[in-house]
Amino acid sequence: MAPISIKTVLISESVDPRCKAILEENGIQVTEKQNMTKDELIAEIKDYDGLVVRSATKVTADVVSAANNLKIIGRAGTGVDNVDVPAATKKGIIVMNTPSGNTISAAELTCALLMSLSRNVPQAAMSMKQGNWDRKKFMGAELYGKVLGIVGLGRIGKEVASRMQSFGMKTIGYDPITPPEVSASWGVEQMSLEQLWPQCDYITVHTPLLPSTVGELNTNHMREGCELCKRGLEVWTEPPKNHSLVEHPNVISCPHLGASTKEAQARCGEDIALQIVDMVKGKNLVGAVNAQVLASTFSQESQQLIKLGEAVGSVLQSFSASKKPFSHVQITTQGDCMKSCTGYMTSAVLVGLLNHESGCCPNLINALSLAKETGITAHCASAGAAEGVCKVEIVANGCSYKASGSVQGGAPVLLELCNSVFRQPISLTGNLLFFKAPANPQLLSSLAGVLATEGVEIESFSAPADRSGDLWYCVGVSSLLRDLSALNSVVKDAAQLSF
Repeated sequence: MAPISIKTVLISESVDPRCKAILEENGIQVTEKQNMTKDELIAEIKDYDGLVVRSATKVTADVVSAANNLKIIGRAGTGVDNVDVPAATKKGIIVMNTPSGNTISAAELTCALLMSLSRNVPQAAMSMKQGNWDRKKFMGAELYGKVLGIVGLGRIGKEVASRMQSFGMKTIGYDPITPPEVSASWGVEQMSLEQLWPQCDYITVHTPLLPSTVGELNTNHMREGCELCKRGLEVWTEPPKNHSLVEHPNVISCPHLGASTKEAQARCGEDIALQIVDMVKGKNLVGAVNAQVLASTFSQESQQLIKLGEAVGSVLQSFSASKKPFSHVQITTQGDCMKSCTGYMTSAVLVGLLNHESGCCPNLINALSLAKETGITAHCASAGAAEGVCKVEIVANGCSYKASGSVQGGAPVLLELCNSVFRQPISLTGNLLFFKAPANPQLLSSLAGVLATEGVEIESFSAPADRSGDLWYCVGVSSLLRDLSALNSVVKDAAQLSF
């Protein structure tokens, strides 16, 4: 991944001191300001490259909009419920969490609640505090031999299964992502929700609240007397305003304590700092929830291909600038070496195409969403022919433009433009002027005269191999022309750009 410059970070909540120490040890300036109001955060955030939060700070769209320099939002915990991820993505900001920092603590709390459900521990303790001795009232049940249904077989679900199996429970589960053979290796048989509900004595849910998971629990199909353990965030607004559920005698509730252990807080604070440092140094990317495309961009080869995609996109943008809007982009990567890069190549080409849009700051994180918002449909395919070549075709206002390029000597070069195949690859550096004209022995001298009149010197010249019909040429120039119409007497069409 290309290095991302993070020089200043704001920590807006109480995070373990190791977080600040690790960041500062790696040359990042850290400011800690807690308990800020929304307006105070909006006023403060504009000066920082990074923001570290826990659960209390609400990183809303307004906050994101005010964050002119922000490149990363790091949450020291699992999930990003308090961050407007779509707003951050649109602005090209990485949103990162610590996916494993509080896994053990959350799993242990789940187990504690399951045991409390089976033995009425909180109710019995409260009864004794009130001076009562109601042994019969709090008759419980053993966990041994019972069936535990685990909905969501990620890190926490796996750890819960391991611990409850030691109580002699049978563990079954459901997860649309984790392969059944994987969960089977740690003792959980997967099945559909319809099959799972009627078998369970206890159910624990470890899924995020998403449009796809709303209404996932179906109590109509559950066994009578089934006990349910569920994360509160999906049940009420924190803290709850309606206490009817909390006060129900069969409900055991507590504040948001899943990560509330000293160990989890230390781990999450340390993890988020190390993840930021690794990202800045271009070593690794862990916990990014909206920038998966970056995960495979850490090699030198991928960086060269990204530069190629952006360069080819920029060339085509210069041709179609007066013929917008773009309506379609087709990208074809050719060669075995490029089979695995279709994801980030699409984003890279779009960055080049969108780079000069008004009010648009595209990067690999937001390029796809910006393209969709602009009405551009982009497709990328892989072909076996021609080793290491990227071909791009765009349609703008009914006109089609094509270009292909590759990486040579570690730098992007242009091989072909609108069916004109160049004799020698064109290095995509410096100031380039592309023009369309019929083959003519006097062409170069005529062009040189016009450019000289405009105070522009020719530094290089590239011609296509074909010598018939209207062809595209390229000249490297000392500076860009103030007005391309100066070439109207010599060429039929022209475009220019600076790398």
